[in-house]
Amino acid sequence: MAVCDASESLPKLQIEAVMSVRPVKVSEPRRVRRVLMSDTDSIVKTKGIHGCYQIVLYYESLKEEEGDKFLAGWIVESLGSALVEHPLLSGRLKKKDSDQDETVLEIVPNDSGIRLYEVRFPMLLSKFLSLRAEKEHLEAELVFWKEIDQHNPQFSPLFYVQVTHFECGGYTVGISCSLLLADALVVENFLKTWADIHNSMLLQREEIKAPIFHHSHLVKNDQPPPAEVINRTRCGKAQSMAFKFIGKDLNLNQEFWREVAMLCVEEAEQKLDKKVWTEFSLFVKEMCEVMKVEGHSKSGYCKKVLDQSLKNEISGGTWNDFGEFVMFHEGNKPVHVSRWIGSIADDGNVVVIPCPEEKASAVIIVSLP
Repeated sequence: MAVCDASESLPKLQIEAVMSVRPVKVSEPRRVRRVLMSDTDSIVKTKGIHGCYQIVLYYESLKEEEGDKFLAGWIVESLGSALVEHPLLSGRLKKKDSDQDETVLEIVPNDSGIRLYEVRFPMLLSKFLSLRAEKEHLEAELVFWKEIDQHNPQFSPLFYVQVTHFECGGYTVGISCSLLLADALVVENFLKTWADIHNSMLLQREEIKAPIFHHSHLVKNDQPPPAEVINRTRCGKAQSMAFKFIGKDLNLNQEFWREVAMLCVEEAEQKLDKKVWTEFSLFVKEMCEVMKVEGHSKSGYCKKVLDQSLKNEISGGTWNDFGEFVMFHEGNKPVHVSRWIGSIADDGNVVVIPCPEEKASAVIIVSLP
């Protein structure tokens, strides 16, 4: 059984199971997402592609007949079904040759699967939620993330799920999603799809008493998983602010989003009373099939006059704008939800997610290291 360090004065998290979960059907058609990066972009080449969107949902103890002995098994089955509708999440990065001065990667929905971790934390959920400074530190342990291998990206999962059981029967569902999938909105839509499928499966328990993937069906192994499987990237919680851009009928090209991003960075500096890094990575989801990643320097904009009139089109947002609270058991709403951008070292990120069908034209997330 593997032990993860969390805090010297608090209990340790114990990893009990690790598995890959694949869609229950072959993904057809295989719509890829291109990831474009300039070969001359020294910032992106130096920093690489780091960072993830993370969310933790906290749930109180289940009813006695819904105890956690079957929870992970049902989650494996419902996850596999939900991934059929969101195949990109279980894909992998693939390098592609390009004649232009840019590196082209593709996220290919090849059904390699997402990584699922089942973890146990010997503490009452209520006690954990009552912690203050310690909770801030420990909360990052409730989600698993491992940065993409820059040399062999085709082997790196882009999406992780961690189910953590507490002593009282309460549990958390933690999700980490690469910023290349970038999309808080996609993650929230996936969560809703997954929860709906999960609840539907639970309603069928009259006919199906136990899930196929129940641990009692597996041989118990007291040996810890290999180090390369359980070693995680230690991510810090970036200070983040969400903005909504409400302008319509504009030329929403890459240069336009650069200006909007810089205006949001300035606003974040003022509201958080903190000077931002000098360099940052800009992620722009140009369309469903294309993600562009660029490095930017604030000094490059010092002499440029930004279109201040665009400020009137930018309004503040909150993490609650990204989705509704989901229930994995009917009537059991999450008692708490945390969302943040996970970052390493001194990386700063600005993520632009166009959403023309929503009330805003785009959502912009500014993350301070």
